[in-house]
Amino acid sequence: MSTLTEVAGGWHPGEVAVHKLLNVPSHGGKPNSRGMPPSYGHRIATSPLVAFGACDEQGRPWTTVLGGERGFSRPIQQGFLGAKTLVDRKHDPVVEALLGPAPAEGELLQREVPLSALSVDLENRDRVKIAGRLVAGLINSQGGAGSGVGEVELAVLVKETLGNCPKYMNKKVIRAHLPSPELVSDALPLPQAALDLIEKADMFFLTTTHGDAMDTNHRGGPPGFVRVARNAPEAEVVLVYPEYSGNRLYESLGNLYLNPKIGVAIPDFDTSDVLYLTGTASILAGADAAALIPHAKLAIRINVTAARFVKDGLPFRGVLGERSPYNPPVRRLATEGALLADGKGGADATATLVKRESLTPTINRYTFRFEAARHRPRMRAWSAGQYVTLDFGPELDEGWSHMRDDEPQSLNDDFVRTFTVSSAPAVVAGGEGGEIKDGTEFEITARTHGAATGLLSRHNLRAMPLEVPIVGFGGEEGFRLSALGKGKMPVFVAGGVGITPLLAQVGDLLDDKGEGEVRLRVVWSLRGEDLPLAVEVVQRNRGLGRVLRLFVTGEVGGREKEAIGKLETLGVTLNQRRLTRQDVLQVDSDSRPSDRKYYLCVSPGLQKVLLVEWLAGEEVVSESFNY
Repeated sequence: MSTLTEVAGGWHPGEVAVHKLLNVPSHGGKPNSRGMPPSYGHRIATSPLVAFGACDEQGRPWTTVLGGERGFSRPIQQGFLGAKTLVDRKHDPVVEALLGPAPAEGELLQREVPLSALSVDLENRDRVKIAGRLVAGLINSQGGAGSGVGEVELAVLVKETLGNCPKYMNKKVIRAHLPSPELVSDALPLPQAALDLIEKADMFFLTTTHGDAMDTNHRGGPPGFVRVARNAPEAEVVLVYPEYSGNRLYESLGNLYLNPKIGVAIPDFDTSDVLYLTGTASILAGADAAALIPHAKLAIRINVTAARFVKDGLPFRGVLGERSPYNPPVRRLATEGALLADGKGGADATATLVKRESLTPTINRYTFRFEAARHRPRMRAWSAGQYVTLDFGPELDEGWSHMRDDEPQSLNDDFVRTFTVSSAPAVVAGGEGGEIKDGTEFEITARTHGAATGLLSRHNLRAMPLEVPIVGFGGEEGFRLSALGKGKMPVFVAGGVGITPLLAQVGDLLDDKGEGEVRLRVVWSLRGEDLPLAVEVVQRNRGLGRVLRLFVTGEVGGREKEAIGKLETLGVTLNQRRLTRQDVLQVDSDSRPSDRKYYLCVSPGLQKVLLVEWLAGEEVVSESFNY
């Protein structure tokens, strides 16, 4: 919301600057309405929550969330909004900013305090932004003078309103709650309970300001979309979150561009706990955003300067309903092990699709030819078990649109995808880890699922070549197996296409003549329809059948029975049932679990069972499907 000096179309200079930064046009007038039209007044009155933002005596913005039932806030006369709700009278920074540090009991205060607000109806995914000023307020204690709970009444002169689209709002049914506030911490770094709240939060509220302009809004996403970049006594406290594709008004970011101060409230809808934060924010776009949060095009970094974590401080709780279909996956920080693009702009190399082999109805093997870009640094060759990251954006990105109900998650999709390289490392000058030569081919084996693999599976290889920029090769060195020496025996546990990290290195692990003892065991679980993949893998890698135990689930028809026969002739031990704990622990009769090193590349559900239950206390290395 903006009430400071405006330029053409009603935008203020900060908003215009952000539009230019992000290549967003500023033409056309702002959609904000002056005052409070009846339609907005009705929407506010039917919303059970309102977030309020105000600045303290030091000019620091804070945010709180009040309410708990529909109708607690409603128009009281033309252009005026009233609110009556329980509050934490001791620790809520916005109540203090609006009414003063020690308001007299029941005394009507006539104060002119700028504020902004956001009415929120989570159950129906609706919100209305409000900008104005407090004109009167009073507070009465509830539950005794020492309870810390008060009932506040506020009267607000509304200058502007705006109803806008809540794409990233997870549905919740809100119920009123009698709080019992307890200040857990008002110091930095943040306590563990506050960190736990941030990790589970799927929503927070923020307030920004510049001059007479104030704006309160919300940000939502999947649980954990806000990341803690730093939290230590000797260092600053830093939070980071990605800005998802929205309506491109950038009112909050426009304020931050001119004044970096920000106030945040993170509510716990399960417990009524709340984390209040104030600090300064930095806008990161393009390569700067991706360097901090890989795959993010726009991100906000918050340097926290003050915080209050209050247990049971809010007058409401919420029961989770449907999550927003627009929520993208959680983007982890580069420092948390997420894939990091170099951020230079432009590709150092290109992968051209030259061959496609159908292995099962849903799994294909793709062969790519490597070509380095001119006048760019040469890429180093991949190692066995590593992945390649490809940028399908030039082929799949449809540009900006406000809503896309047919493919909601594509709004925030950068179409960067990561695949394990299933072919052996390239032979390069200077040995392993040297530069990749132009014309070198590499393979990926992938199931068709989503936009990128859909494109690969249907592209006409006889038509125009499909050229995909290569972001890079990478992966943990610790996932390379060794079957040599007197160390622990490697046991590779795979689920479905999770066999791919083994394919690039299995040739070096097996005796080429198929004779002698091989210190390797493979446990592989897959669906019946994927048995042709197992046949192809074992036929390609002589000797693998002798160390492979296969577990087949799902329907087994004539085609699958034929594949089972081939596998058994190749020496594979095959079981038509689900994998069990004993199958993993008794994979080799001549060794104990403590004499083995387990390598896991399975679904998240099975990985959790293996790590927490079946292999607890054993030496385990795991590869994630969530690059």
